[in-house]
Parts: sequence; structure tokens; C-alpha cells
Amino acid sequence: MIELHHLTKRYGDKLAVDDLSFRIPEGVVTGFLGPNGAGKSTTMRMILDLDRPTAGKVTINGRSYASVQNPLREIGALLEAKGVHPGRTAYDHLLWMAQSNRIPRERVDQVLEVVGLTAVAKKRARGFSLGMGQRLGIASALLGDPKILMFDEPVNGLDPEGIVWIRKLMKALAAEGRTVFVSSHLMSEMALTADHLVVIGRGRLLADLPMAEFIRQNSRSAVRLRTPQPEQLLDALRGAGLTAEPGPDGAWEVVDGDPALLGDLAAAHGITLHELSPQQASLEDAFMQMTADSVEYHTDVATTTGATGAAAPQPAQQQPGWGAGWDARQAGKES
Repeated sequence: MIELHHLTKRYGDKLAVDDLSFRIPEGVVTGFLGPNGAGKSTTMRMILDLDRPTAGKVTINGRSYASVQNPLREIGALLEAKGVHPGRTAYDHLLWMAQSNRIPRERVDQVLEVVGLTAVAKKRARGFSLGMGQRLGIASALLGDPKILMFDEPVNGLDPEGIVWIRKLMKALAAEGRTVFVSSHLMSEMALTADHLVVIGRGRLLADLPMAEFIRQNSRSAVRLRTPQPEQLLDALRGAGLTAEPGPDGAWEVVDGDPALLGDLAAAHGITLHELSPQQASLEDAFMQMTADSVEYHTDVATTTGATGAAAPQPAQQQPGWGAGWDARQAGKES
């Protein structure tokens, strides 16, 4: 279990994390969401003692990370897949980490098999594709068989098979009672993976609740109705004290409507329905709704397109770097 207690981090006059408190429970996959610049990277670095908080603290199973004797046995993390010496083979990289944390040598072969890198175990990291590097980073996180796993953008570079694999892996780890904490910008993938969500914006906690509840609270649900008898439908709805809004394709939408009640109402009035379908917003819709006021960079499509409608080039936004210090920090805990 990971607990954050009033965690705060300042970089000069910039407040990156602002009095953040939440608990990451065992047995579920907890998704960590927020717009760019929200403080996710800084928060994850402070959990792992890679950055020192300005105020507040983090406890891992009731203790500080600094007090952990063999860190990889308690918490495994994928923060930067490129944090590997390019001249090392996959096997040697994992063996070095294992020896620095008193992990048996045979565990190296086990995790290489789990992530599908056995065939390239003796290949140097400089020749790895992005996806292979990502798998090696996941192997590093799994090496100590820890009870706590943290993943930052774990599907980067993975092909569709790899994305399904990591999704199933995280769910399986959580089902074993482990703490699984994952940050991602891919809303569609997070919706399929996470059971619980922690959402931050501008360094502050915006939400800490189950996935279904988050979507319900931050999105609009409706029942879509399409009929060749729109006037009769509207009259029937008004008679029942309901209102409908026009939707696409000549359809009508009843916000927060009950599909069964609406179907019975139409039948009672002899109204033919060509469609009756509940409409539920996606995680992406709910996320955009909640974080609308917390986005650091706003764009206007109208001002970034030319006469042809093609988007004008925009400056690349620099993502906060994790650096390559994770492995060295792990080894340093033992030195």
C-alpha cells in the first residue's frame, strides 16, 4: 500500500504538487490521470524518493522508501524504459539489478520469459526497439516479485498484442492482491485496465474514486430515441413529465432517462421506435469534463488550420524527463 500525506513540491516559484493526499490500495489497478503539467511525474518520482518533497511525506507499507533495505523486493517501477546502459545485454542489465538487491540469479530468466525477451536476452540494449525496451523495463519492475508495481505509460511502443498482454498482466497482478499504480494518457486503454482512478490537475487532487463512479459523476448519460412519429413521441414524453433534446439523424435524447420506462411509454402510445439505446459517455469525455479548468496548454483548432484545413505545425511539448537514474538509485540503496 502507498499513502501520500499532504505531499507538496515546489521548483522555485512553481508549485508542481499542491498538498496532495491519497491512498493507493491493494488488489485493484489504480489509474493515475491528469493533463500534461498536472504533476503526475513529480508525484511518482517523490513516491520513489527520486525527488524530495518540499512538504508532506509518502509511506510504503507504513514506512518511508528510504528505510527499505531491498527496494526491488518491495516496489517495482517502470518510469523510463530508456534508463538502461546501451552497451549492456538484457540479461546483464537484469542480473546487475538482481545482484544489487540480493535477488536470485534464476529470477532473471523467469522475468525474461514473462515479458517475451528470452530470445534476445544476449542482445545489447542499443539495438532494442521501443517496444523491446519497454518490455525490458517491465521485466525490471517484476524482478524482485514485489507487492507494489508502478508503471508510467507502460504501453508506449508496444504492438496490439503487447498492449493486450500488459493489460492482462496488470489485472493479474492486482488479482493476486498486489498494489498496481499506472499512469497513462491513453484513455481508451485506461478504461479497459483500471478499476480505480486518481485524477490530479495543477498539482491538486481532483478525484479519487472507482472508475464507474468517476464516469457517472463527470459525464452526461441519455437515452437515444428514433421514431417515424416524432410529434407523438414528444407529446407522450411531455405527458409523462419528461423532456427530450434533438440529437443527430433526427433522433431525440432524454437525459438521464430510464430505457425500460421509455420503451413502455412508447408501446403504451402505439409509437414505433426504430432505435432505443442508452448513451453513456466514455472515460475520455468524463476526464475532459473534469479537467477542463486544469489544462495548462489550450489550443484553438480554428487558429491552427490553414485554408486547406490542414493543421499547422505546433511546437513539440517537452515532457518531463525521468532521467536514467532509476537503476542507479536502486543499486545505490544497497551500496
